[in-house]
Amino acid sequence: MAKRGDVLAVCISTAKGTPKTPIAAGRLMEGRGLAGDAHAGTEREVSLLCRASADKVRRQGLEVGPGAFAENLLVDGLTAEDFAVGTRIRLTQGADEALLEVTQIGKECHADCAIREQTGDCVMPREGIFARVVRGGPVRPGARLELLERG
Repeated sequence: MAKRGDVLAVCISTAKGTPKTPIAAGRLMEGRGLAGDAHAGTEREVSLLCRASADKVRRQGLEVGPGAFAENLLVDGLTAEDFAVGTRIRLTQGADEALLEVTQIGKECHADCAIREQTGDCVMPREGIFARVVRGGPVRPGARLELLERG
């Protein structure tokens, strides 16, 4: 049985290196990323973070909301360990569907990472998930994620 989760938040920013802001709905563009986001068109088209990963930072006493880690999609019901490079992610809500493929797990934080400065650690280098858009489509909170076989 495929592992499943839900999109809790969709977030964008207009500048790299800044927290993202939650939006009501977004559009995933094939080969580009999330429309309107500063990272669209880069090698890390879409970033995902599991709520369980963000909760680790919250337990250290830092109040962080959706987009604080510069993630495009905050997801629930899955953990970083559920993802591997090559895993396909189907996003559905009603008749709408999009398809992502995991390209990278983790990344180096930028020099002035606010989370690392405040807590001494950041989960993105170990648990940030990056994907390319294989098939575009709308995405919004409440969308269902389903992990498929590796591409």
